[in-house]
Amino acid sequence: MLGSKIDLFNTQWLDVVFAGRNKSYGAYELRRDNSKTTSRAVIIGSVLFIVLVSMPLIIRYISGILPEEEKQKITEVVLLPPPPINKEELPPPPPEPPKPKIDQVKFPPPVVVPAEEVRDEEPPTVEELKVADPGQKTIEGNPDAEIVIDEPVGEAPKQMEVVEDNSIKDFASVEVLPEFAGGMAGWGKYLQKNLKYPPMARENNITGRVIMSFVVEKNGNLTDIKVLRGIGGGCDEEAVRVLKAAPAWKPGIQNGRPVRVAYTMPIFFQLAGQ
Repeated sequence: MLGSKIDLFNTQWLDVVFAGRNKSYGAYELRRDNSKTTSRAVIIGSVLFIVLVSMPLIIRYISGILPEEEKQKITEVVLLPPPPINKEELPPPPPEPPKPKIDQVKFPPPVVVPAEEVRDEEPPTVEELKVADPGQKTIEGNPDAEIVIDEPVGEAPKQMEVVEDNSIKDFASVEVLPEFAGGMAGWGKYLQKNLKYPPMARENNITGRVIMSFVVEKNGNLTDIKVLRGIGGGCDEEAVRVLKAAPAWKPGIQNGRPVRVAYTMPIFFQLAGQ
């Protein structure tokens, strides 16, 4: 019963046990701080245990605070069947190709067949081929038609009307270029006589060239006059005025017929003495 009242963990017993001994040795310090170390370990272990147990709740709470990622919605689209084809609304068949310039006679290709299947149709003679071209079938030619290369021919009615070409040709692709009456020398004299230096450009000493574009029509008149690059000071307007007042040019010629030609020309403005 006496021994049960003795507290062996009391620090007073440490002094008794280590009396006359080296207390700087680690055993004395370990036994002296044992209660503090044990309490600290219990507290730290309890905290770690509580954190581990509460981890799912913490994760769920944090995920509720963070914004949720937008989920892509996939919508199923059902395509309707195509509408029925109305035969009455179908486009008409392409027109029959024009007749060839020279008559065409049928020249069937040679085919090896048994004697009993030989047809009585004879190929064209040499005399017929002198005035006609060989083809898949016999077609009457049109002497007024244009010669067409690598294009099909057919039995369309003869076209007596000539389709007029109103497209604008490029300057570099025309056989005979349009020009002013008298050539470039005559054009220079016209500009020298009719071009007036704008007062504003003269006062501000503005010089240079105005790049103009225009179309020489089939009758030689100048249309669609535009300033591609100007210098200001009234020079651009003066260049437009001179071109509008110009007499008719000689039109460009393509395939023996006058055509519309796009033309580009610089008009120079230079003060006297410069």
